[in-house]
Amino acid sequence: MTSDSSAPVITSPPGPGCPAHGGRTPLYGPEFAARPARVYASLRGYGPVAPVELAPGVPASLVISYDAALQVLRDPDTFPKDARRWERTVSPDSPVVPFLKYRPACDKTDGAEHARLRAAVSDGLSRIDLNTLRESVERHSEALIRRFAAKGAADLRTEYALVLPLLVFNEILGCPPEIGDRIAVAMQGLVDNVDTAKNNQILLEATGELVALKRARPAEDLTSWLLSHPARLTDEELTEQLIPLIGLATEPEQNLIANGLRLLLSDDRFAGDLSGGSLPVEDALDEALWTDPPIANWAISYPVKDVEFRGVRLPADQPVVIGFAAANTDPATVSANRTGNRAHLAWGAGPHTCPVQGQARLIASVAMEKLLDALPDMELAVPADRLEWRPGFAQRALSSLPVRFPPVQVPPRPARSAGGATMRPPAGVPAPREAAHPGFLARWWHGE
Repeated sequence: MTSDSSAPVITSPPGPGCPAHGGRTPLYGPEFAARPARVYASLRGYGPVAPVELAPGVPASLVISYDAALQVLRDPDTFPKDARRWERTVSPDSPVVPFLKYRPACDKTDGAEHARLRAAVSDGLSRIDLNTLRESVERHSEALIRRFAAKGAADLRTEYALVLPLLVFNEILGCPPEIGDRIAVAMQGLVDNVDTAKNNQILLEATGELVALKRARPAEDLTSWLLSHPARLTDEELTEQLIPLIGLATEPEQNLIANGLRLLLSDDRFAGDLSGGSLPVEDALDEALWTDPPIANWAISYPVKDVEFRGVRLPADQPVVIGFAAANTDPATVSANRTGNRAHLAWGAGPHTCPVQGQARLIASVAMEKLLDALPDMELAVPADRLEWRPGFAQRALSSLPVRFPPVQVPPRPARSAGGATMRPPAGVPAPREAAHPGFLARWWHGE
C-alpha cells in the first residue's frame, strides 16, 4: 500500500452524498440513528470506502466492505491509532474531539507502547474468575428484576440493561458507586456528544480518584491488579486503561443486552421459541452482533500519509473508520445464514481486537437468560418499528425498551458472600466524595 497522488480522493466521487455536507453523508443526528441500514446501503455506491462526516466539519472515510475492513484492521503500520496529528487539523471545540483524542491507552496507541499497555490489560482480565463473574451477573440480575417484576411493566434499557453492566464492572474494578455514578454519567455524555469537554474532565477526575483509592488500599480487583502489573503503569496510564473498560460497561454492554433482547422479543425466528421454553439467547446475541453491533462504527485509524486503498486515496491524518455494521452486512461477502456464525467484526480484528469480548458476552448472555427465566411471558409494549434509537456515529443504542408482562413476585436469593472483587472499599478507607447529585448506582447500592 503506497501513496499515489493519481488515485481519486473519496471526498467528491460520483454517487450518493449530501450536497449540504460537501458530498459527505453525516453519521449523526436522528435520521441516521433511525435508519442506518438504509444509509449503509446508499453508501455502497461508492465502493468499499465512502466519504462521511462524524460531526459538523469533521470528515472521515468509512470502510463498509467486509474484506476491506479486515485489511485495515490487520495493518496497523499503514493505519495507526495515534490521533495527535489529526487533532491539529480539527477545531478543539468539535464535540467529537474529547471522544476521539489521543490517550495513552491500549486502544489508541501503536507499536511497543501498545504492546506494553495491552499486556497489562490482558493479564489483568485473565485473572477474572468466570464463575465468580457469572455469580455476580446472576446476583445483580435477580436483584434488579425484583425491583420491577411486580409492576408488570418496565423499561428494560434504563431499569436493567443500563444498570446491570455498571454494577458488575464496578465490582470487577473495585469501584465504589459514588465514583461509578460520575463515571457513568460522564461517559454517556461523551458518547452522546453532550458537554463533551466538561464530561471528559469529570471522567478523568473520577477515574483518578479510583486509582488513588486503590493505590492506598489495593484489593482483589482489576484496578489493583493493573497497579501491580510488571508494566509499571503510571497513574495517568492506569486511568486511561480504565476509561475504555468502564466505557464498555457504559455503552457497548448495555447496547448488546438491549439489542439482543429486542431481537428475542420481536423477531419471529427467536420470539416463537420463547413460549415453548427454549431460550435461543446465544443465537440472538450472534444475530445482534452481526446486524446491530453495539458499536456500529469505530476502530478509528489515522494514516500518516496519503494512502491508495482499494482504488481511492485516503488523505493523511484524516480518520478512517471501520463500519462494523456495514461490513457485517456486506452483500458481497457475508452469508445470509448467521446462526452460530461468529465471523462478524463486532469485536474488531488484528492487534486491537477487543480484549474483553469473552467477559462481555458472558455478562450479556447471563443477563438475558435470567430475565427470560423470570419473565417468560414478557412482550414489547410498543411495536418494534416504533422503538427509538439514540443518535451518535459510533453506537447502535436504543433510547428505551418498554415491555409488559404478568406481574410476578421474585423471591430474594439466600444471603451469601459475593466472593471475588467487591464494590465497597475496605474498612477504614475514607469514602470518596459523593457526586453533587447522587445517581442510580449510589441509590441502588445504599438501597440494598
